[in-house]
Amino acid sequence: MSPDEYCQQKAAQSGSSFYYSFLFLPTEKRRAITALYAFCREVDDVVDECTDEAVARTKLIWWRKEIQAMLQNQANHPVTKALAPHLATYQLDAAHLIAIIDGMEMDLNQTRYLDFKGLQNYCWHVASVVGILSASIFGIQNPQTKVFAEKLGLAFQLTNIIRDVGEDARKGRIYLPVNELQEFKVPASDILNRKHSPEFAALMQFQYERALACYDEAMNLLPAEDKRAQRTGLIMAAIYRALLEEIAQDGFQVLQQRTSLTPIRKLWLAWKTYIRN
Repeated sequence: MSPDEYCQQKAAQSGSSFYYSFLFLPTEKRRAITALYAFCREVDDVVDECTDEAVARTKLIWWRKEIQAMLQNQANHPVTKALAPHLATYQLDAAHLIAIIDGMEMDLNQTRYLDFKGLQNYCWHVASVVGILSASIFGIQNPQTKVFAEKLGLAFQLTNIIRDVGEDARKGRIYLPVNELQEFKVPASDILNRKHSPEFAALMQFQYERALACYDEAMNLLPAEDKRAQRTGLIMAAIYRALLEEIAQDGFQVLQQRTSLTPIRKLWLAWKTYIRN
């Protein structure tokens, strides 16, 4: 199996909404974004799948070294071998790749965030940076497009947090800010015990409205001259925003279930967004 085939398999197996947006890219850009996505999945899996924290930290250290090896044309892993040829072509900053690893390590260091400012810092590392790297692959003429990508990454991560409240609780993690839990009178124990209540629904409505505002803000930041190049990001936004709306329409029943869109609906949203833009 070639490095590109490995990354393609990694992306397809994830079932991620992002995979559907990649389908409309030219071959070389699709190879680059698939390699980037596979890298994100690899380092994310280190934290999610390692039950031994010490092992997870050791693996993240290995990935940091692997980034340096890739920069010296000595990549060992299929993902870095696939990603390496695209670094110069799309001006991908290795410091951003390290920042993603830093974000994954944050999950080993803390399971709560006191306020939205702290959560936003986490989101920057695990999502906004990915948005900036992705936008660079799609094509940028106006530097403001990176600001668009950064804000869109935040919107995606806030959507993930809303969708995965119950799943994260089963891992002992609560990403909803502590001061907001207190404001809406939702004890952390309610979330850990997956207890849905009117207070919890109100809290989630607040999270939903903030995420929607992030999508709107991101769209307003996208320069007209880069709109066509960034169609893949717009496809991602259409799918993720539809997911967010679905969760809200379902009454934020996220403690006991994980809402998702069907593959057919994702493909339809992707196609509709592509032809509109």
